[in-house]
Order: sequence, then C-alpha cells, then structure tokens
Amino acid sequence: MCGIVGYLGVRPATPVLVEGLHRLEYRGYDSAGVAVVQDGDIVVTKTAGRVQDLRDKLTDNPATVGIAHTRWATHGEPSDRNAHPHLDAAGRVAVVHNGIIENAEQLRAQLTADGVVFVSETDTEVLAHLVAREDAATLEDAVRAALRGVEGTYGLVVLDRSRPGELVVARNGSPIVLGIGDGEMFIASDVAALVHHTQQVVFLDDGELATVTAEGFRTSTVEARRTSKTPTTVEHAADDYELGGHTDFMRKEMAEQPEAIARALRGRLDERFATAHLGGLGLDPMALRAVKRVKFLGCGSAYYAGQMGAALVEELARIPADAEPASEFRYRNPVVDPDALYVAVSQSGETIDTLAAVQELRRKGGRVIGAVNVVGSAIARECGSGVFLHAGPEVSVASTKALTNMTVSFAMLALLLGRVRDLSAAAGARIVTGLRALPGQVERVLADDAEIARIAKRYAHARHMFFLGRVSGWPVAREGAQKLKEISYIHAEAYQAAELKHGPLALVDADMPSVVIVPADDLVAKNIGTIEQVKARGGPVIAITNADLPDGLADEVIRVPRGEPELDPILLTIPLQLLAYHTASVLGRDIDKPRNLAKSVTVE
Repeated sequence: MCGIVGYLGVRPATPVLVEGLHRLEYRGYDSAGVAVVQDGDIVVTKTAGRVQDLRDKLTDNPATVGIAHTRWATHGEPSDRNAHPHLDAAGRVAVVHNGIIENAEQLRAQLTADGVVFVSETDTEVLAHLVAREDAATLEDAVRAALRGVEGTYGLVVLDRSRPGELVVARNGSPIVLGIGDGEMFIASDVAALVHHTQQVVFLDDGELATVTAEGFRTSTVEARRTSKTPTTVEHAADDYELGGHTDFMRKEMAEQPEAIARALRGRLDERFATAHLGGLGLDPMALRAVKRVKFLGCGSAYYAGQMGAALVEELARIPADAEPASEFRYRNPVVDPDALYVAVSQSGETIDTLAAVQELRRKGGRVIGAVNVVGSAIARECGSGVFLHAGPEVSVASTKALTNMTVSFAMLALLLGRVRDLSAAAGARIVTGLRALPGQVERVLADDAEIARIAKRYAHARHMFFLGRVSGWPVAREGAQKLKEISYIHAEAYQAAELKHGPLALVDADMPSVVIVPADDLVAKNIGTIEQVKARGGPVIAITNADLPDGLADEVIRVPRGEPELDPILLTIPLQLLAYHTASVLGRDIDKPRNLAKSVTVE
C-alpha cells in the first residue's frame, strides 16, 4: 500500500516525482504530497485526493532533490495535514513512510512530554521528530539512532535541508528500491515508478539503510555494518505499465492472459518425459519424492489459487495438499512438518502476512518455496527458490492474469510431483497437451465478452449474490465472489454447493441471483440438483460450465471450452473476471482503484 518516490540529480525533481506517483496510483491511496529543497528550505505541497489534484497545486520549481508520497490512511483520516511528507517542528527534516509504527503512541507521548507539538494524527510524524532531535555526525547516523527505538514496519525516505545532496532510506517489512541513473538516482517503493528512467535497480533488505546521492549509494544495516548490493536488471519496460489503448488496466490484463499463460509455460513442458521443468525449485527427483505433503499459503486471490493448486496436487500426485490464509498461519502456532513443501503465493512478493509466514517457517526449519511475480521481491529473496509466474506487470488491484498464472504454475508443480511418483506417462502427456491448449482456450472465453457483458447488465443492480461450487468448483466460486465484491461493491458470498441446504438456502429469492460453477465432471448431476433447488425458490441462476446442461435449466449459461478435467478451474475462472468487470462498469465503479483496497498489502 502507499507509494514512495525520491529523486536526486540535475533535472528538476518535481516532474520526476509526480510522474512516479502517477505510476504508483494503482497501489491504492487517499492523499498525495511532495517535498523539495529550494533556497535552503523544504517546500511541501500536499493534498487529500488524487495525484492530479496535487499536480494542479504545484508550481514550477528548479529544485533537483525531493521526495513524494501517496498515502493510504492508517493513523488519522485522509486530510491535507495527515498527508505525507511530514516535517519536524523546525521544518528541517522531511519524511515519507510506508508501514505502521507499532509503538507510535508511546513515542508520541514521550516527545509531547519533551515539548514537541504534533500537527498530524499520523505515526509517521513521530519519525520526523525522532530523526531531527538526534545529534549525529551524519543523516544516516541520525536515522539509524532514531530507528533503534522504533517498533513496526517501515519503508522510508528522509530529507534534511542542511544536507540537500543526499537522501537516507531504510526498510523493514515494506519495500524500497533504488534506481541507478547516469548522474542521478531514483528511489521508489515499486519498480513501476523507475522503469521510465532506468532498468538498473537495487532492492534493499529488511534491516538495511542506504545513503543516496546523485552519484551513487552506500548501504549498511541498522547496526552500522556495511553491506554490498549488486544491481539487478528489470526486464519490464515503461510501456508495460501503459494502458495501450484499453479503457483500464483490468481490461488490458484480462486480455493479456493467453500471452501470459504461454510465457509461463515456455520452456517448462517436457513432451518426451511427459512432465514439467521447474528449475527454480532447486529440488532434484529424490527431494521431490521425499515431499509427503504440500501446503499453499497466500492471501485473497492468492489463497484461492492455492486451493486450486492443492486440488491439482492431490489429483495428480496423490499426496495430501491444502491451502491456508497466510494471515492466519502467522498468528497461530503451526506444526511445521519437515516432510512438507510449503508454497508462499504472492503477486507482488511483498504481501506482509505471507512474508511473515515464510519467516516463521524458515525459523522452524520448514522447506518453503515462493510463487511470485516480481523478481527481487522480499518473498522471493526470503525463500531463495521457487516458481516465477511470468505474468508481466499487473497494475489493476483486482488480480486476473497473475492469478491465472499462479494456477497454471501449480498445475506444472502438480504434474512434476506426480511424474516422480505414480502418474503414468500417458496421464502426464494428457496434462501437458491440456496445458499447451490453454492459451487458445482462454482466447475463446475472452471472445464471449459481449455476451457476458449482457448478462452482467441484467443482474448488475442485485444487492447480493451467491457463488456456488463443488470440489474443484469451490475455489473458483470463492474467487468469483471476491472479484465481484472488490470491484463492484455488491455483497457476494461463496458456498460449497452441498452446504446451501444447511442454512444459506433461506436467503434465496427472486432478488438473490446465484452463480453456479458446473465443471464437466462426475458431479454434474449433483450440480444440476443444486440449480433446481435454487430455481424452486425463485432464485435466478447463472451457470458457468463446460458441461451439457438441460435446456432452460439456468436463466443464463456462460460456456467455456472443454479441456482436461484437472485444468477446468483455470478456464472456469475467466468468465467470472469478465462478469465482475462488466458489473462494475455498469455501476460506474473505479475498476482499477476500488475503494479501501490496494494492490500490494504491506501493512497489517
């Protein structure tokens, strides 16, 4: 959540900072601000509202160093005074900060007792006062000393008007990236803000600081131990973060799914041995055979993708598998199985709940791999091995192509685990063929866009919806309900279809549409029975299916191509993305920036 941008160089900083904030708008925010050093003073401009509102308030400024921020409210309501950057009482130090300072109230009380007057309700203002009061030889030492008394998460940048040629950055649980230019340096919380200027980046680790000047940077730990960082080349270009003629990023990213799937499969399928190659796992066949259980850990859509992955592992590899919300795993006292393979799932690779679960697993000796979409992200570095999703940049808050590539990647993992066990070559070849066919099949589903838009318009004004599915259709239903909720704001609930009669059926009436997931499997007759139960109580039904259903059974039917049964969840999910998208469009929602949500959740 939130966005950070910093710049030092020879060109005016303000246009660079505002352009960077614009590229980070997808992360979710409610206010924005900029601070630059001009004529020996820090000039701050900030506003509650959008980056465009901030742009309208700014004037031309020759300053060549500055910091900027988009804030998602945690401490204090969205307002001009709570927007970042925050200053100390003398206006000497400015700070932008992502994360939450957990002992902010205690620190605020101590500072207030010492005579400090606060002008905002934020935890971040505490940091500005703490840094300013340190009598240190360098800004880096002042930041280091201040952070020793801080508990919580932070990605922060500190500007001192008395040292206008440098910025100090620090990270603990919230991402910070340095961009290396020619006689200029960039700072951001996401590479999206940097790729327009450079593709050479450095990712800070937790507990690490950096002093940045226009000529370069040096890094160290909070304990003042020097560290060495090697720049990484980012493969994405600025055009990857542009709409490219689409109305919004969600529509663009749904359309990119066939290409994204093909990219995830490229070089990873082995027709000769009817298996998959996932070299990033770092596990040889003996190690793979030693896996007795697989557990997927993720949040939101990543968790539902993990449920789909668990079903694939059990079906193809015949070993126990399940999925659990990473946010729950981190807070209970889990029994870590040394024979289990844990899979941490995150599009951004920075989801704090998932990262904390990984750290807990590593502390207890668990074997954990990452499934992430961002090279160099915190989860990727913490795990050290795993599966890169190859979905390409995903900007819309609602995940589409990343979720699809998660499930495709889990299908390959299940295939690999199955082929080192008892999955026959013939069955493996069938799955390989099915995976190869997926890009074309997804294109066929996307081609049904106009028909799904018509159905969405018919039901867009419903206040509630049910999403129902059995076994492999159950996580698909959960993901469908999630999509509808997050971008249309319609209340939606997912249930296992057999659970409908154990209570939820009482809610079914003519104003409660039900979306029923009906794969062409052994449970078609059971799912037909579910639809009949809903219809008998006057409930409208939208069926998502690749099965042959009786004419007139459902009010609306959305059909997907029939492929290999194990891969059905991948195809059945695509229409639900389109249904949610068009419903939100009819209702006039801000599809890429749903209220109260952010793309990368880096605070608790």
